[in-house]
Amino acid sequence: MSRSTSPLLIVVGGTDPVYRGYCVEQVAAAYPIALIDTKPPSWQEHLVVDHEVADTHDPAAVVAAGLALAERHAIAGVVTWDEYCLVPTGQLVARLGLPGNSVESMNAGRNKAASRRLFAEHHVPSATSTRVDTLEQATAAAQRTGFPVVLKPASHAASIGVIRVDTPEELPAAWEFAAVGAGDQGPEGHGVLVEEYLVGPEISVECVTVGGLTTAVAVTRKDVGFAPYFEETGHTVTAGDHLLPHVSPIAVQALRALGITDGVQHVEMRLTAAGPRIIEVNSRIGGDLIGTLVRLATGVDLPRIAADIACGNDPSLTPSAHRTAAIKILYPPADGTLTARHLSVDPGQQRPWLHQVAWLHDVGDRVALPPRGNANGRIGFLIVTPTAPLKPANGWPLSPRA
Repeated sequence: MSRSTSPLLIVVGGTDPVYRGYCVEQVAAAYPIALIDTKPPSWQEHLVVDHEVADTHDPAAVVAAGLALAERHAIAGVVTWDEYCLVPTGQLVARLGLPGNSVESMNAGRNKAASRRLFAEHHVPSATSTRVDTLEQATAAAQRTGFPVVLKPASHAASIGVIRVDTPEELPAAWEFAAVGAGDQGPEGHGVLVEEYLVGPEISVECVTVGGLTTAVAVTRKDVGFAPYFEETGHTVTAGDHLLPHVSPIAVQALRALGITDGVQHVEMRLTAAGPRIIEVNSRIGGDLIGTLVRLATGVDLPRIAADIACGNDPSLTPSAHRTAAIKILYPPADGTLTARHLSVDPGQQRPWLHQVAWLHDVGDRVALPPRGNANGRIGFLIVTPTAPLKPANGWPLSPRA
């Protein structure tokens, strides 16, 4: 591989073509990129200047791969939008002496028990939380907290192992579910958290932080289903959402508490009767194509912004659109074999509001509803961009109180 004429941006993991393909494409349009991933480039090969194969969840392996790329190219920056790659990426950034978040701040965000401690120390409104290792400890913590409670692994993502528990009788089965989920969680945190259940609509605040200064660029309103689990089944982003000025200060406060100084963040919270309260902070672009929704609704390009910040360049946060964009996730009616799939309409010039339709399973595939299927139980999704703002669904408020 010949040495590139321009400094490269290293992208660590996050190359799933369905949910992260747009990130790779938008960043590659602005910067020459190199990948560190678990396998060689395939669909994205034409976008990549160079690559290294490594275990992207292993900090030592990521650092070694990054140093190998640095021997062949000048490196401008390092970025990831994979939750499990945040700490390894932070270690590579530090080793290469590039701008970015500290390893300590990435660990603080990944370890939800550490996050809760820092939120409490900095008076950030969140949930009462206790880390436990056994059912007996979970029972005692739940009794102190008061039912309903939420059990969740300390360092997982995508709602894996997360369950609401309404009564003491439900706790043993819920513990088994959460403990199984915690068995393969990231190494940044251990055990299970027993947390206060926050009542109210769920949202996320999409943020951009440069040199410790945070700008909240969008609010994502969420559909959450399959109770007592927390499967996210849809998202809606509207430019100029009335919630933005009310929830932004809480998001900024949470990022400050964790010591996050740079990049794009996805800050999840619930709108309770007492005001917005933090669920968790993810130091990367939100999943489920939320970055696409933000771009369609506001014109703000979150992958490009993440790349600009990683390379030490000033990002553009100026909105260039003012509309609504939404994604709806499609699920089967029951567990079993998928026998048919269809929509009554297709994307095209006659339906400009239907931005994208994607199928994730073929006829003949075995499918299962959450929690058995989790994200793999999704059979497809569609993204719409109506010409008029969508009316908030499910009683979502347009004020900070539910």
